Amino acid sequence: MSTTPPPPSLTKETPPDTGEPTVQDGAFGWLRALGPRGRRAFGGAFGGYGLDSYDYFTLPLSMVALAAYFGLDSGQTGLFTTVTLIVSAIGGAVAGVVADRIGRVRALMITVVTYALFTVACGFAPNYETLLVFRALQGLGFGGEWAVGAILVAEYASPRHRGRTLGAVQSAWAVGWGLAVVVYTLVFQFLGDDLAWRVMFWTGALPALLVVWVRRRVQDAPGATAVREKSADKGRFTAIFQRGTAGAPGLLRTTCFAVLLSTGVQGGYYTLATWVPTYLKSERGLSVVGTGGYLTFLISGAFLGYLTGGHLTDRLGRKRNILLFAVLSAACILTYANIPSGANTLLLVLGFPLGFCMSAIFSGFGSFLSELYPAAVRGTGQGFTYNTGRAVGAVFPTTVGFLADSWGVGGALVFGAIGYALAAVALLGLPETRGKELL
Repeated sequence: MSTTPPPPSLTKETPPDTGEPTVQDGAFGWLRALGPRGRRAFGGAFGGYGLDSYDYFTLPLSMVALAAYFGLDSGQTGLFTTVTLIVSAIGGAVAGVVADRIGRVRALMITVVTYALFTVACGFAPNYETLLVFRALQGLGFGGEWAVGAILVAEYASPRHRGRTLGAVQSAWAVGWGLAVVVYTLVFQFLGDDLAWRVMFWTGALPALLVVWVRRRVQDAPGATAVREKSADKGRFTAIFQRGTAGAPGLLRTTCFAVLLSTGVQGGYYTLATWVPTYLKSERGLSVVGTGGYLTFLISGAFLGYLTGGHLTDRLGRKRNILLFAVLSAACILTYANIPSGANTLLLVLGFPLGFCMSAIFSGFGSFLSELYPAAVRGTGQGFTYNTGRAVGAVFPTTVGFLADSWGVGGALVFGAIGYALAAVALLGLPETRGKELL
């Protein structure tokens, strides 16, 4: 066995625990610990994911107006989400391979430009079929952005803070969602529905400004990049499906269970993200402003959930955090969907814990998936598992759309709880990775 130490440039030294406060302590110790380059990477990933969220929610928020404009039923509107998420699996898998081959930053810019371009194109769609195609193509960029951005930041973060650092990146989703609700409320208040939905999509051009900054200021983590560049398996898609041998454990088992985990969590999440705005307007009878107010509680809970879940995933471990919030999310869905008619105050109050739980479960994803794969195929593995799960999970909101005609949207939302049960089962086949170095 070789006793030669690894090159100093590729190691991360953990200072001894002297009991004295360090730069990594305190509420924002995780941010200081990233260093200047890591903080710029965090800014790029946070901005990219926030604007990714904004562009995604232009559709669910405009769903009622779109259905009226094109004369669509619930099944057809649910198909918008399905094609977006299915194509995102392709985009995510491709983006992961690209990130392993040409670098995280360049892949991040490609994904942001792609989702921005096709979101704007949606605003010019003359008919349902064209809009469906543009929305599907938007999924190419939408699918790749999170995986690439999460890996970029994960490779800068220390094991001690990786969960909360990636949880903070995840919180950008709530920020983008909130921004979309604000713009939706203003646009639909002052413009007629037939024009308002187009304007919502046109505002999706905002990410172009981020790309200019990322291109000039952000770069890949040097240590992880050096390791990745030396590997013969760099960006090799088949590597994540290799069976293990006596001398070298393969990645097939990890990939299968990671896909199941991602399917369950995202099936539950996108059921809610897609159908709650429609549920509030069509079954609870809320106005545009009223819907925005109720979503504010949901989104506020989501933002705090991302941050809290990131902290807990470092404290409890990746698996325990996901299991805890899978159980709580399923319970929240069942409660929220069965609130009696007329109890809209209770609906308002329960929106906060619903948003909190269904978002806190995601906080560990960036760190957990990054830690499951070696540097050479980290982008490939994370991009494939996260986005394949997203694509399979797309069956959930579509199923809700078809069930809504007979069960009502509220009753059909219960279907999302099944996803969280799948996530809990998937954890049985995955290892705990808290504290793992990413080299």
